[in-house]
Amino acid sequence: MNPHWSHVALNCRDQQATEEFYSKRLGFERARIVPLGEEQIVFLRQGDAYLELFHTTDGAIHEPMADGPQNAGAVRHIAFQTDDLDAFLMRIGDAVPISLGPLSFDNFIPGWRIVWLIDPDGVIVEVSQGYRDE
Repeated sequence: MNPHWSHVALNCRDQQATEEFYSKRLGFERARIVPLGEEQIVFLRQGDAYLELFHTTDGAIHEPMADGPQNAGAVRHIAFQTDDLDAFLMRIGDAVPISLGPLSFDNFIPGWRIVWLIDPDGVIVEVSQGYRDE
C-alpha cells in the first residue's frame, strides 16, 4: 500500500500570526496542540490537508519573492486551489502581500490563473483557479 499525503511542517517566528493567516485566509482550523514544555506544535487542518506549525527563532534562509526560492532542497511554494480567484482576492484585499500575479496561463490550460502570496514567515503560497489534469 502506498503512503498518502499527510502534512507540511512550517517553521514560524510567531505561531499565532501564522495560524491566523492560514485560518482566516485559507480556511484551516486548529486540529491539535502538542505541548513540548515551553513550546508547542500546532496542527491545522483543512479537509485532508494538515499544516504543522513549529516555533523558531532562526531567521529566513532566503527572501520571499516571485513563486518561491529556486534552491535545490528548498520547497518552492505550497499551493491551494479555488473556484473563483477574483472572489478570493477581493476577500483578502490588501491584508496579504502578493509576491507575483495574478497571472493567466490560458496558453497552457484555458482559464488557469494563479497568484502567489507571502505568509507571515515568508513562505510563498500559491492560489490558483482552473487547473485540471490532461
